[in-house]
Amino acid sequence: MKDFKEVSLGFTEEEAVREAQRCIACKKKPCCNGCPVEIDIPEFIRLVARKDYKGAIRKIKEKNNLPAVCGRVCPQETQCEALCVLIGKGKGGPVAIGALERFVADWEIEHSPHPSLSPVGGEGKGEGAAKVAVVGSGPAGLTAAADLAKYGYQVTLFESLSASGGVLRYGIPEFRLPRAILDRETGYIESLGVEIKCNILIGRTVTLSGLFEDGYKAIFLGTGAGLPYFLGIPGESLNGVYSANEFLTRVNLMHAYEFPKYKTPVKIGERVAVVGAGNTAMDCVRVAKRLGAQDAIIVYRRGEPEAPARRAEIEHAKEEGIEFRFLTAPIKIEGNEKGEVKSMTCLKMELGEPDASGRRRPIPIRGSEYEMPVDTVIIAVGQGPNPLIAHTTKELAVDDKSGELKIDENCMTSMKGVFAGGDITTGEGTVIAAMGAGKKAAAAMDSYLKGA
Repeated sequence: MKDFKEVSLGFTEEEAVREAQRCIACKKKPCCNGCPVEIDIPEFIRLVARKDYKGAIRKIKEKNNLPAVCGRVCPQETQCEALCVLIGKGKGGPVAIGALERFVADWEIEHSPHPSLSPVGGEGKGEGAAKVAVVGSGPAGLTAAADLAKYGYQVTLFESLSASGGVLRYGIPEFRLPRAILDRETGYIESLGVEIKCNILIGRTVTLSGLFEDGYKAIFLGTGAGLPYFLGIPGESLNGVYSANEFLTRVNLMHAYEFPKYKTPVKIGERVAVVGAGNTAMDCVRVAKRLGAQDAIIVYRRGEPEAPARRAEIEHAKEEGIEFRFLTAPIKIEGNEKGEVKSMTCLKMELGEPDASGRRRPIPIRGSEYEMPVDTVIIAVGQGPNPLIAHTTKELAVDDKSGELKIDENCMTSMKGVFAGGDITTGEGTVIAAMGAGKKAAAAMDSYLKGA
């Protein structure tokens, strides 16, 4: 693979209608229980089966403000599709809900140059409408902003980077989520009346207290998990060692894959090792392959069944020639006389009993050390909540161990009028889980502002 064009193709119209007709429209709608944003799944699928695609996208957007994103990156197989009653009935597996959502969203893109739906509910956004601020334009922030606009508030969304989208823009490669799709989705959010202001770092440029002084009546924090974790092994400071966050930001947001057109270099040698086996790790290793690595290797201390990445992402990586070294744990990164990575010492592992995560615990095999020649190492073992706002706002209560913001059952932090949701409160999670948190927080903010 040498280019960054989208890999997975969506349904044709014929395929979409045929798949939608498989849905038996069961009365209890168990699939809806697996959707964090509560889409009426059987109803939108019924509309697809009738070829009413405009009606289907309207039904989806009653609950989901980012359908073209979710149709591509949401792990439906472990959520809505996992609850489909067709599973186990010998009828070809669950209905492909995610693929149908993508089809409908892509149909709208093709047939409607300016997507916009009138706000659902709310009292309009006239001069008397309350001002609310949303901090962070990732999936939680975009969802909260859109729902708050639909409730009738004047919404300003603040983003610290030069473009909106948060992790959707800097963390997910073009071949999985094209920038044009993301731009279209954020454009829809703006069409609801949300004002997006980039290059403003809340906590530095403006404080939370400053936002209240500027007339904002409530604030939502959705700044995500931008603090990379490392392994704590020797050699992680060598040239050629990246966090997944830095690597993907350089490539996705700063266009390093188009160097020298864009002046952002990214060093890739012939052999690249990515430590970890989540979706982020799969993104990193597939990007490295596209940037010219002859050997792009996933190094993971557990086995393939324990890998947290979506099965589809693992299969795509295999199809693209990625090498997998399971049951392997790095213990040291070695450098040359110039301070550049030259190799990584690894231990072979075996699996013991399940640990607190429910996965079998990796146990080192004594005397199994070996050296793996590599030029680049990318650490993709997770990320924690962005600490900036908590560090500059002492009124915010934070979990001492995880760094996550503490919130109550109504999504409010320890600072009155300040709400939070998504990865900043839970640690790194899925896009759709963050969207669900943004939706819940928006409803709670609406109740708070109405004095309920």
